[in-house]
Amino acid sequence: MKTILAVLAVFCMGSVALAAPERYLHVKVDDPAGREHVRVNIPLSLAEKVIPAINQGQLRDGKVELGNFHANGVDLKMLFDAVKSAPDGEFVTVQEPDTDVRVAKSNGKMIVHVIDKEGKEKVDVTIPWEVAQALASSGDKQLNVEAAIQALEKAGDTTLVTVTDNSQTVRVWIDSRNTSD
Repeated sequence: MKTILAVLAVFCMGSVALAAPERYLHVKVDDPAGREHVRVNIPLSLAEKVIPAINQGQLRDGKVELGNFHANGVDLKMLFDAVKSAPDGEFVTVQEPDTDVRVAKSNGKMIVHVIDKEGKEKVDVTIPWEVAQALASSGDKQLNVEAAIQALEKAGDTTLVTVTDNSQTVRVWIDSRNTSD
């Protein structure tokens, strides 16, 4: 009997050790001028269950309708697959007097970098390819948010979005901590 209990105890401890830690989606907004600070820390498992339950506006059944977006015969899923298998590099660079835009692929992630010189805004988006492909998995007129959340559960700790302007900073990231840093 003691041997069976010892084996069960070791098995249970091993199962706990093998369980992946809960992943969290964090959003942090700071506006020192307006003295506003917002922190959101949502377990991805909760988001995965809640998103399909929201049917408001363009969000329905875990998918966002893109409205008047027209892919003009371009299969977004095939496009993402092609770019994913392409070598790392800078694919698009636009430099204008008031705006700089850069779209690149690096280390398995899609990177979009935008600087609005007039509005003094800076936006950085870094999305793992698996998440980008999951977003595009519903076709050319929808973003599959539910699938993207599932893909984020497998992504490592990563910052997805940062936005800075004259008065605010916004950061969106994924990690296993249940609080913002």
